[in-house]
Amino acid sequence: MGKIQGRRPFLGVLAIFLSLIICLGDTAFAYENTSLLPDHPTPVIDLARTLTNKERISLEKSLKEYEDKTGWKIRVLSQYEKIPGLAVKEFWGLDERSLLLIADPRGGNLLNFNVGDALFVLMPRIFWVELQTRYGNQYYVQEHGEDGAIIDAIESIETCLDRGGCNVVPGLSKDQWLWTLASSILGGIIAGFVAFPRNENELIAWGWLLLLAPLWLMLFGLFGITPVITRTSETLPLLRNILAFLGSTIMAYLTAKVTLGRVKPTDNN
Repeated sequence: MGKIQGRRPFLGVLAIFLSLIICLGDTAFAYENTSLLPDHPTPVIDLARTLTNKERISLEKSLKEYEDKTGWKIRVLSQYEKIPGLAVKEFWGLDERSLLLIADPRGGNLLNFNVGDALFVLMPRIFWVELQTRYGNQYYVQEHGEDGAIIDAIESIETCLDRGGCNVVPGLSKDQWLWTLASSILGGIIAGFVAFPRNENELIAWGWLLLLAPLWLMLFGLFGITPVITRTSETLPLLRNILAFLGSTIMAYLTAKVTLGRVKPTDNN
């Protein structure tokens, strides 16, 4: 693939997007170097020394046990300057029930995945892109380490395989929850302001509230609640978002009442 030079910044964004798609395919291998392969069977090849000896031994054991129990073959390759390339396919006998996690920090994102067809049936392509961006980004790696990113990603994969598949990565990160919280608050503010009565005989402007329901319901329901219930079974984030919506609704309603007051009927006499 040729290099793109002298282009505008938007081509850089396009290149990043394409790299997320390419990394899921066979192009993760560039050439074949069998000299880098171990002389004994192992599900982990840690050329970049990303894992400690204790972590590597524990991961090797857990991956072997998981394969024996479920039939899913998960393999881990860490690399930096030395790259075995196509040699790992034959070494591990990768097939449609195999997943190869490649940890290589040179591309800006630590994690890449070579996914067998049988896994794509259970977890769609968008799942793997989200998995890569959640655990492989520089901020997560800085906070949890490269070893933590690898282990956490594998735990998410095994969780989804045990569930029979996932459309989204399980677990709610702090950034995701803050986004849902902000959406819930914004939905409540809109609902509170539109519910403010327009005449003396109303307590709540139901007409306006229903008219703009698609907007505040989308913010609260689609962006505030749905991401929470699809990613975690914990009730605390859900309860916080609901209380945030109700609280912002009441505050917006009372603010409108104090600042705008009630619209009095016009005296025509």
